Amino acid sequence: MITRRALVKRALAAAGAAGLLGPTRAGFAAEPPPETTRIRLSRYPFDLACGAPLWVAEELLRAEGFETVEYVPDKGDSDLLAKGKIDMYFYDAPGLVLAVAEGQPVVGLGGMHGGCYELFGSARVRSVAELRGRTVAVSTPGRQAFVAAMASYVGLDSRKDVKIVLADDAAQQFIEGKVDAVLGFPPEPQEFRARKIGRVLVNTSTDRPWSQYFCCFATGNRDFVRKHPVATKRALRALVKAVDICAAEPDKVVRRLIDREFLKNYEYSLRALREIPYRRWREYDSADTIRFFALRMHEAGMIKVSPQRIIAEGMDWRFVNELKKELKG
Repeated sequence: MITRRALVKRALAAAGAAGLLGPTRAGFAAEPPPETTRIRLSRYPFDLACGAPLWVAEELLRAEGFETVEYVPDKGDSDLLAKGKIDMYFYDAPGLVLAVAEGQPVVGLGGMHGGCYELFGSARVRSVAELRGRTVAVSTPGRQAFVAAMASYVGLDSRKDVKIVLADDAAQQFIEGKVDAVLGFPPEPQEFRARKIGRVLVNTSTDRPWSQYFCCFATGNRDFVRKHPVATKRALRALVKAVDICAAEPDKVVRRLIDREFLKNYEYSLRALREIPYRRWREYDSADTIRFFALRMHEAGMIKVSPQRIIAEGMDWRFVNELKKELKG
């Protein structure tokens, strides 16, 4: 019988043969070993298709010298990173800005990909400007900040003109017509479009200015990054290689993650991986994204600190900048 690990190794070998993995272990043998051989990432009990690189990276992390790769159950509690219960996480850009502004011990390491989110409106809403006086449901503070930024961009005051409610069942509330709009996250937008639920007001993969910036950032616990810089770079290298694999072989990735019960719906997850612009980690500038969202969020009253301070106190681009040079392709 062929084991799961054997299948994963075959897939990684095929990806390597296609030039997706960049330098092999021998290629970076001159680097010192990681300061720790254990790394902890999150595992969600629900579909979160854009997080696929976190799970695809398991064997890549082992190749980088991490003997123990632990996936900690996560019910959507992004505080796991701040509490030191996990070492790395994928934060949406507004959520990362919010966490840094609040003084949480997290460090943004670099943008991983663009466009996850899609803002859907009911039949009564045809644009973001028409959200005036209406209710938008979101499921996390980061998504709340994202909607506030969208409202600010079209001249609305999210504190007065739009009601943004936090709800664990935000998508279901929209489906049942209890709210006027919802910020969907993969694979929710793919399901909404397939079932013809609502209309797309903003698609951050294709609509400017949102499509010009990163959506999700690899983020580390501050103590982990400070104490383990070699391990941080090695882990980030595994993650960006996993991002490239998701871009190159979405069908194989989805099938593998469904077999491992990281994902549940094949059709919607596959659509999500095919649509998410994963390769943008090589092209976009992380600082540009943070400045853009921090400014929008400042305008919306979500934060009081400047974009410059957010970058100075909560971001560290050195690892991703090195990897962009190292893993050209």
